[in-house]
Amino acid sequence: MRRSSKNHSALRERRGTITVLSAFMSIVVLGMVAFCVDIGYVLSAKEEMQRTADAAALAAAWEYAQQLTDPLNTPTDAACSARAEAQACVNANHVAGKAIAVDANAGNLPDGDITFGYINDVTVGGGTFSTADPNLYNAVRVRVSRNDQANGRVPFYFARVFGLTGQNLEAEATAAIARNMRGYRTPADGSNIKLLPYALDLETWNAMMAGAGPDNYRWTGTTIESDSDSFREMNLFPQATGSPGNRGTVDIGSSNNSTSDIARQILYGVTAEDLAHHGGKLEFDACGELELNGDTGISAGVKDELAEIKGQPRVIPIFSKVEGPGNNAQYTIVKFVGIRIMAVKLTGSQQSKHLTIQAAPIDVRGGIPSTNTGTSEYVYSPAILYQ
Repeated sequence: MRRSSKNHSALRERRGTITVLSAFMSIVVLGMVAFCVDIGYVLSAKEEMQRTADAAALAAAWEYAQQLTDPLNTPTDAACSARAEAQACVNANHVAGKAIAVDANAGNLPDGDITFGYINDVTVGGGTFSTADPNLYNAVRVRVSRNDQANGRVPFYFARVFGLTGQNLEAEATAAIARNMRGYRTPADGSNIKLLPYALDLETWNAMMAGAGPDNYRWTGTTIESDSDSFREMNLFPQATGSPGNRGTVDIGSSNNSTSDIARQILYGVTAEDLAHHGGKLEFDACGELELNGDTGISAGVKDELAEIKGQPRVIPIFSKVEGPGNNAQYTIVKFVGIRIMAVKLTGSQQSKHLTIQAAPIDVRGGIPSTNTGTSEYVYSPAILYQ
């Protein structure tokens, strides 16, 4: 049976409608493809940008800490070197196939690409970031951008059909170090703390920091040489063994640590088991003090262990006073400092014995950051991403 002319006309109309609908849907599908591809590309670029900002902030924070420990450097000098490190790190990375540049911002403007500041509490994410006092700086903020003003937008591809050329992107990261420690606890990874069980008096430490003492040794990064390096030295070995006020060993762990305990701590550091005897941590009280039992004098029985760690940085406690003689000594610890053993001689005459040390930077896990300054020197936490 033949179709009527009416039905035939309706069929042609439907076919025309489908053609128009198909053309319209192809535009929608193309838009969806453009959206998916370009948005995916932009998200990938944003991840690259964030990784670049993170890496640059961490590199700058650690470079800043290293430079700050040089007695010839001012905080401004350290920040200048760290800015260059951040800039080099950013330049070495590409975002969406393009090398990125940042403004070195030598003036440390609050809205600059690389800004140094002080975070009052690096243990929490909500601390304040202040640029007021360069002497307190412990953090660096790095901003990486691709926009019309810097480095150009991240380009679109399919979306150009709709007149969209690209996307502005920005990533920011803040890395910080703890410059002041009020104590130590077992690190999260269970590792030991490189803390020597020896105590030095505050007066001698302050005098060395002020320029007293010889400068006969230099650490090259791999070896110790007989040369100057602007780091003064002092003799940790007590020259008047037996009288109250002497430097000596402190008991980190059970009281009356044996020579084998001290030897173990010299080589491998303080363990979680040692800290368990102190409630799991060594920490200053509200008055900024920590009481430790100890023993005046240093035994020659650990000379080999001390010689074995020459050149390696360690932390030692600093005491403001000591009461009681011999193994009844009670040390009042007020500071932790970073040092490096440069020479050891614990045999022979009393006058010839020496345990020569100099200040040395050390990053130590397990540190308990302090919001007060002056609780430690040359001791830092590893650089961490704060935000």
